Amino acid sequence: MKIREATCKRIRQLCTQKSMTEYMLIYKSGIPPSTFKSIMNGQSKNPGIANIKRIADGFNMSIREFYDSDIFDNL
Repeated sequence: MKIREATCKRIRQLCTQKSMTEYMLIYKSGIPPSTFKSIMNGQSKNPGIANIKRIADGFNMSIREFYDSDIFDNL
């Protein structure tokens, strides 16, 4: 699994855990829907740390908490 795929998987995992839709996350994170969709659809090969920070903020967590998952252990 690549970092991009793991990031998408983590976003989906957190949406499920926090009972959030992707639309709710887009609204809370403040990133443009097109940017979010390109990250989730694999069009963006490198989502960038600034976008990940905004997504983490949408989940009310730090970047460290976002990446604190077994998903990222064996990349």
